[in-house]
Parts: sequence; structure tokens; C-alpha cells
Amino acid sequence: MKTEVLKTVLLLALPASGKSEVRHLLANIDPERLKRDFHIGENFQLDDFPYVHFMRRIDEELVKLGEPRIFYPSNEQPFVDDRDWGTLIHLLNADYHDLMNRVHVEARSMARWLFDRIDRASLANGMEPRIALLTSELRGELARALDDEAAEVRALLESQYSDSYHGKTLVVECARGGADGAEMPLTGGHGYLYSLSRLTPDLLEDAVILYIWVTPEESRRKNEARANPDDPGSNLFHGVPLPVMLGDYGVCDMPYLIEQSDQENTIRVEAHGRVYHLPIGVFDNREDKTSFLRDDPEAWDPALLDEVSEAIRQATESMWELYSA
Repeated sequence: MKTEVLKTVLLLALPASGKSEVRHLLANIDPERLKRDFHIGENFQLDDFPYVHFMRRIDEELVKLGEPRIFYPSNEQPFVDDRDWGTLIHLLNADYHDLMNRVHVEARSMARWLFDRIDRASLANGMEPRIALLTSELRGELARALDDEAAEVRALLESQYSDSYHGKTLVVECARGGADGAEMPLTGGHGYLYSLSRLTPDLLEDAVILYIWVTPEESRRKNEARANPDDPGSNLFHGVPLPVMLGDYGVCDMPYLIEQSDQENTIRVEAHGRVYHLPIGVFDNREDKTSFLRDDPEAWDPALLDEVSEAIRQATESMWELYSA
């Protein structure tokens, strides 16, 4: 047995499938019950959404300055280059390194520091360092506009540092997919296989996948229902534009990857010169079990809470059986 709890849980699903709601649930379960019933310790999180939002903010500020965008054609469109899904993974890798090593950053401009981190992630993914190609004057203007937001992104990570991570569980959340109508396997930078293969070996070594299963149609419905235009940076209430939902999340390749794996109840990932078989548990949320979890925990319906808790428990038990073998 590796540990008494799952060390790293990759929480994967299409947008608005219930990932953030499940995280909210896990954060409000008694620690002893969480360990006993779900094999999850006190948990802390990594999420690539803050970087998705920050890259859009860079483009918004560039437009205000009369300059061309560098990441997205517009706020309503997918990435200019779909390899940036890999850039996001390298940002998560960097966050994981800092989390495990408790790296504290002090910078005169946190935005400039974050610009450099994004460029390094792009380089690690075989792409150009696009922010560095801007003029020094332009980078200065962007930094002045985005310093506070960059500081918030960094503070969120450093607030989770702990003297010891023993007995705790890291939850890594991200959403991937492909264009509506795309055939399997997905190509280019789309899909889970592309992104999983870019995770650092330290993450892959002890990772399991908790996959929340909804149809793309249900994902679009729930995305529209949860969207709060006044809170675009919120994990629980941000909305994804419809062209992005159709272009990046019109299909999900996880069911295909489950079927194609050469070991039952795992996802096969070839990365870093070796093969990883990541145990997977599937939480079927095609009939919505999680939307009520956006509310204050004191308002949660006990019957609904029991239903969703049992469904997630069964999925984590499936992961645990392989993980602990």
C-alpha cells in the first residue's frame, strides 16, 4: 500500500460538469469520514482555470492599448494555438513544484513575474514565449494593469503551503475536450491524453483520476445555468462562451480512453519514456446530482447530499482498489 489515502486525485470533466461542486463538497466533509469513506485526506488544490482567466485578461488589456491579442482571437473564441492546453499543464507542473517545496515569491511586479512563468511554460511546451516578444514599454503597461490580479493568483497558491503534506490529498482540476463532431482519437493539443502526457513524473507517479461523466449537451446546459457575468473569475460561477464550448468541449475523449486502455479501470498514458496506468473512478453525473452544492453547506438537502456522497464514494473506492494494490 502506498499511503493511507490517495496522494493525487486528477479531477477531470467537461466544464460545468460538477468539478468545482465536488471540491466544495470534499472541503465540507468531516476529515475522519473523508479518509474512511473516500480515501481522501485533508485536501488542497491546483487548478488551471486562474491561468485561463489571466491569459484572457492579458489579451483584454492589449486590446485597450490598441495592440493585437496573443492568446485568444476574442473573449468568445478558443485559443489561437491549441497547444496552449499544454502550456497550462506546464503551469500546473510549476505550481506543483512550488507547492511541494514551499517556494515563496517576492517580486517588485508580480505581473512581470507571472508573465515570465507563462513564457517559460510555453517554451517547455515547444512554443514561442509570446509575452517576451512584446516591447518593454508594452510589458510595463500590462504589468501596471494586472499586478493586483497576478498577486491574487500567486497568493491563492501560497496560502495552501503546509509544513507537512503527509496524509493529505492533492486535487488537480482541469477540463479538456475537442471540437463538436471530432473523431477519436483527438489530435493536436486537444483532449486529455495530450495534457496528461505533459504532467510531471512526480504527479503521474501517484495519480488517480476521478472523472465526472456528463454529456457535452448537459455540459453546455449547466454552463449556461451557472454563468454569472459579474463574476467571470469564479470557479463556481464562471461561464464558458458557446463557441469555446463547441470548439474545445464539443466532445470528450475520456470514455474513448477508458475503452482503449490495455488495463481495466485505468487510463494508459505514455510519457517521459515510460507507460503509466492511472486508476480511474467514474462518477456518473449525467442526471445532475451536484448543482445544489453551489449553495451554502448549511442549505444542502440531506437526501441529495447522501445521494451524491454515495456516488462519489463508489468512484473513489474503484480508484482505491487499484491504487492500494
